[in-house]
Amino acid sequence: MGMTTGGANAPMSEINITPFVDVMLVLLIIFMITAPMMGKGVEIDLPKAKAQPMEVDESKLILTIDDQRRVFLGETEIPHALLEEKLINNARLQREGELYLKADQHIPYGFVVQVMAIIKKAGIPKLGMVTDPIIEEWPPGKTDRSS
Repeated sequence: MGMTTGGANAPMSEINITPFVDVMLVLLIIFMITAPMMGKGVEIDLPKAKAQPMEVDESKLILTIDDQRRVFLGETEIPHALLEEKLINNARLQREGELYLKADQHIPYGFVVQVMAIIKKAGIPKLGMVTDPIIEEWPPGKTDRSS
């Protein structure tokens, strides 16, 4: 079985990438369909605020506090005692220096402030607060007493 140098029976010296491209296109379509479903995170009831909508970069890290005062970095629950250590040791967070905070509206203000103090102590210079758009009038509980 020797190699021939020409003719119809000559071996191909080029790689056929068509099957590779087909597989990559199928994977791309699957990713495009499933990506929006992956960003749900922890379910919380965000406070309402009357402010301009802000573009939130979904690739940034989000610290979430749910209605039971559990703290999550991304979707990973972090015990309160280890929060500062986890923030300091998170290489991506230290490199980017930016974190978004989502807290359930039923959490006491003091608890949220304590978490914010831990974030500052961990050396995170930029902290964004995530809220839902306001639906009712501000301030809450205001009623029309002109009648």
